[in-house]
Amino acid sequence: MSDAMIRVPAEVRDRLAVIAESRGTSIRSLVQEFAESTLTDEERRERAERTRAYLAEHFAVEVTDEESAAIGRKVREVFARQQEKAA
Repeated sequence: MSDAMIRVPAEVRDRLAVIAESRGTSIRSLVQEFAESTLTDEERRERAERTRAYLAEHFAVEVTDEESAAIGRKVREVFARQQEKAA
């Protein structure tokens, strides 16, 4: 594996350093963890389709696009409220 340099503003670098230190890791490991755990749009779509297929096959539940969007909005609202409480 070869290393690559990523340029970010100093404020971003400093914030990454604080986050990494609080987790007892390095910025390099933090960025690697982010890259490995963050799904692309295509990966999210594929996962959603697999989930829909699983629900249909094992529970006879058909989730429509509209229902999926409504669930997504609800989850984002809950996370936003949690972030507000934490702030």
